[in-house]
Amino acid sequence: MATQNFSPALCAPASSLPYPMAKPGYGKRSAPDQQPRRADDFALLPERERYVAGFVDHLPDGAAMNVKALAKQLPLYGQQAVSSALTALSVAGHLRRVRRLVGEGDQVRWVFRTFWSRTARDNEWWADYLAAEDNRAGAEGEPEPPTTTFPSRWALTESPVPAPGAAADESLPAPVPVTAPQPEAGPALSEPAALSRPNPGCPLPEHPSPAYLALAQLGRLDHRVALSAADCEALEGRATEWLARGVSTDYLTQALTAGLPAQVDSPVGFLRRRLNDKIPPALPAAPEAPVVPAHRVMVECTQCGTPGRPDALPDGLCRPCRQAAHGSAVTPDAVTEPAIERDVRAYVSELRDLLKVP
Repeated sequence: MATQNFSPALCAPASSLPYPMAKPGYGKRSAPDQQPRRADDFALLPERERYVAGFVDHLPDGAAMNVKALAKQLPLYGQQAVSSALTALSVAGHLRRVRRLVGEGDQVRWVFRTFWSRTARDNEWWADYLAAEDNRAGAEGEPEPPTTTFPSRWALTESPVPAPGAAADESLPAPVPVTAPQPEAGPALSEPAALSRPNPGCPLPEHPSPAYLALAQLGRLDHRVALSAADCEALEGRATEWLARGVSTDYLTQALTAGLPAQVDSPVGFLRRRLNDKIPPALPAAPEAPVVPAHRVMVECTQCGTPGRPDALPDGLCRPCRQAAHGSAVTPDAVTEPAIERDVRAYVSELRDLLKVP
């Protein structure tokens, strides 16, 4: 007789939670040319640094490398211990914190990255590698944002006209027929003839220049220098030379309308004379400043975050943090200052004793 097994089914092993990743562009970056993983990779490090280094080494690229995120994942050590361990790993040549400038023009920002190397590197290797990273960051171009093509204002107001022989779309409004006004007297003109009749006078240019518009506005400022469209076109070239020399349209109109005589017989001739006689001098071009290559990669002090060039932060630490990590050396000034202080105290004591003598 078969027996039934009433024991519950075995539960699937619980998977560990994924490690928090940094924002795109931030976090861990693995250095190139590393040796394969071995059991004794960090055997020469102290126990705490060996524990933190083994954990960081197995993190994927892009993982969050700030002290708070690491301390949440390491049960044995808090934030202060993790910060001290990262400082020791920087001195040992396993990591460097950097700031990288991304973007172009006004749209730039700093991203923070931690370069990690399982194989310990010296300061010269890190300086060469980060210099190459700086050159690579300057050569890379940021992708241009997609351009959006907007319809012209005519496309928003005009209705499309179907081609001859095409079926009309019932969803679109029917085009309104244009009828030309008929003259009150004289022979009647047909619609095509009325529409194709030329407009007398000089029409306004399709894209008038700032000089043309400034000349056209003179008649509104003072009727004595009112110009026709043909006059504006005749003087447009000379007025453009004024604007090319760095003056504004307001300066141009003020120079042409200031101190007008009581009567101007020929506005176009009068303004042509002023445009020739009062043209401002051409200023020399400003010398171009020498182009200084901008550094897009800066090393950060692993302890305090002070930025600097790779050669100015050996071991990934600034000078105060490096002295605190290695122990401050005894300088000659530190030896002589106490001696000088003792001599001053002895001299003051002698002076006090002399004052006590009757």
